[in-house]
Amino acid sequence: MKAFIPLLLVAALSGCAVIDPGESKVPQLGAAQVGLQHSDAPWPTAQWWHRYNDSQLTQLIDQALLGSPSMDAAQARLAMANAAVGGARAVQLPQADANFKATRQRFSGNYIYPPPYGGSMMTDADLRLNLGFDLDLWGRNRSRYAAAVSSQRAAMADLQMARNTLVSAVIQSYYKLQGALAQQTVLGEIVKQQENMLDITRQRLKAGLDTQIEVKQADSAVSAARVQLSQAATNAKLLRNQLSALLGSGPQRGDHISQVALTSMPSMTPGNIPLELLARRPDIVAARDRAAAATSQVSAAKAEFYPNVNLAAFAGFMSLGLDNLLEGASKTYGIGPAVSLPIFNGGALNAQLDTRKAERDIAVADYNQTLLTAVREVADASAGIQALKQQAIDQAASLEAIKSAYEIAVDRYKSGLGNFIQVLLAQNEVQKQALLDTDLRARAFALDAQLATALGGGYGAATTTH
Repeated sequence: MKAFIPLLLVAALSGCAVIDPGESKVPQLGAAQVGLQHSDAPWPTAQWWHRYNDSQLTQLIDQALLGSPSMDAAQARLAMANAAVGGARAVQLPQADANFKATRQRFSGNYIYPPPYGGSMMTDADLRLNLGFDLDLWGRNRSRYAAAVSSQRAAMADLQMARNTLVSAVIQSYYKLQGALAQQTVLGEIVKQQENMLDITRQRLKAGLDTQIEVKQADSAVSAARVQLSQAATNAKLLRNQLSALLGSGPQRGDHISQVALTSMPSMTPGNIPLELLARRPDIVAARDRAAAATSQVSAAKAEFYPNVNLAAFAGFMSLGLDNLLEGASKTYGIGPAVSLPIFNGGALNAQLDTRKAERDIAVADYNQTLLTAVREVADASAGIQALKQQAIDQAASLEAIKSAYEIAVDRYKSGLGNFIQVLLAQNEVQKQALLDTDLRARAFALDAQLATALGGGYGAATTTH
């Protein structure tokens, strides 16, 4: 046992040692480099779409989260990461196994076996318990366990990112559908207006106030409006199908989605790009954890260059013949270290280390790119929302003005003071502004959803049920 004392002292002294992985060749971006600021940022919440007060939308999102193949795949990847953590933890613990071997054989009479064993049939029996423990002097197993835990956290963040992506897709498709349905309503009203103008024009023709030219123009306007109405209906049907697919259902599910009035626009937006929210964004968290996992793998690869020491022990029974296997004289036991030291491997360990370092550099670069993409997405969505607010104000004023101009043109035409060209021009402008109004309202919700997703979708803000 005296021979094992130095070995045990080394194991105790190195029990917390993990080899320094060194610095990556790729510098990791900091918050200040991309313009992030520290600020209070309570927005968005975990179920941020509840502030739209749309129970139909909430029901659709709940159904999508329960039936989406993308969520199932993310859950399966998380299960794999959990299993990897269990495997990495297991190698740090003592290993034990029991085995029993019995061989019925004739021993040679001209070999090392003395009589009465030589030349006779006997049973060679061996029953033992084997114990093994990797001392992990250089932290190889601990580094691999740390890498597995980081990968597990990355998989958890990936699951949340899959949730955010799905929720955002459902919300944006939903409001595109609502925009298409609103356009259908507007175009239906325009068709009725055009049909009404066609009736007025025909009456004026009978009265000798107009010619067939004005009638044909009015008839053409009705047909053109009907074509637009048909196109809007087709677009709405395609969006219903898209939503059905996101919900994990057949096309018939989308047919039951009702139209809702987009009477107001969401207005809760942060004034800057808050560091606290982007730090919780799941794809950034996942990228950071993958970089940490790759760094731990570098430490594990470095530890491969050092001696590997395993402590092995066994205890059991050995005998010739089963009848005396469990007797005291059949006892056997032993303990000792098993040491392996790489001396020459043709550069395999160096190649493995270089690979792990390259993987770490890739992971850091991926993190940097993810961070830059996140900042750009937040900036784009914020800029789009700010621009849309002013556009909505200008467009509302324009719509009100052109409606008044159209009513005046119709009244003048009915009284014979104006011509049909003026009415057509006013009609076209009313149609354009009315469709733009519905588009702006739908885009406001889509941009709001885009910004909420870009800010992490409430990841880490509260525990969700999905």
